[in-house]
Order: sequence, then C-alpha cells, then structure tokens
Amino acid sequence: MSGPVLPVDFYERSPETVARELLGKILVRRLDDHEVTGVIVETEAYFGLGDPASRAYDGKKAYNHLMWGQPGRTFIYNVHRYWMLNIVAHEPNEIGAVLLRALEPIGGIEHMKRYRPVDELVELTNGPGKLTLALHIDKTVNGVVVASPGSEIRVVDHTAPGVISRSHRIGVRLDLERPLRYFIAGNEFVSR
Repeated sequence: MSGPVLPVDFYERSPETVARELLGKILVRRLDDHEVTGVIVETEAYFGLGDPASRAYDGKKAYNHLMWGQPGRTFIYNVHRYWMLNIVAHEPNEIGAVLLRALEPIGGIEHMKRYRPVDELVELTNGPGKLTLALHIDKTVNGVVVASPGSEIRVVDHTAPGVISRSHRIGVRLDLERPLRYFIAGNEFVSR
C-alpha cells in the first residue's frame, strides 16, 4: 500500500485524539510475501491508572508494560481466547493505547480468509477478535513499531472518513464518564 506511514509523533498524543484520528487510516499487515489491508473504521481509547477499563488500571505488569513505553508500537493481549490489537498512544510521561476494533477489508481479502474463512465479507473483520484472526495477529507481533515503512504492521495515511460517531466502550464493566469508542457512522464493517 503506497502512501506515507503515520510517524511516531502521530501517536504521541492523547489516546482519545489518536483513536478518533485513526479512523479512515489504512492498516497494512505483511503476511509472508503478501500484504493485506483494511480501512480502520472503529477504535477505542484507553488511558492509564485512572481508567477502570484499561489494562494499565492495576499497575505495570509484565504483560502490559508497553502501555508505559514508546508510542507507535503494537500492544497485544488476550481476551476470551482472542488476541486484541492495540497501538500504544499517549502524551509524554503518560500511559495509554488505542484498541483497533474493526476494519473494512480492501486488499488481500483471499489471504485474510485463509485465517478466518467466512462467506460474508462483512463478517471478516467487524470486531477486534475477528480482525486479529483475519490478519494472523498474535503475541509474536507484540511491540512491533507501526511507524516504520518496513514494518510487518503499519498504519498508512488516508483520506478522512465521513461522519464520526462515538459511544461508550463495548464490553467493559466499569467505564469512564465520557464516551471513548469512535466509529465511522453507517459503515457496515463496524462491530455490532
């Protein structure tokens, strides 16, 4: 996929800002000698110790230490047997990440279907676990720098989407008062 890769400083901002501005950008995943691509259509922002839904809420641990680290890296963790793809995003000396919840597949769809065989295209990447299955993302890509043009996972700049909507995050018991889930309104690939 041609186009400029988003630089590290794109991610050196509030997770809330990054979550909103990732919408419409293109996620590129290199699988062997192929690239699969999709437009990011849904995200969620997560903060640090004061965010009860965050993986960082209970403090720094071996599995979540990347949330304190350099922005622009992948942070992968498992929920209910599915891997979750996050990108570390926060201001200096802060903590945070953005969960990628859904993609609209645009390239390499047959390769994605090798890892997630479905009949309906709309079911391929319309949720965070579905997305990681289709893109063959697991713990082996934890900590990958997404701001590098040669990276096996990277985010490419793309035209801004249409109307952006927001809501509270999905599947969390305790949430912050403000809505931190962002999605492209009317896009059929947004999770249900």
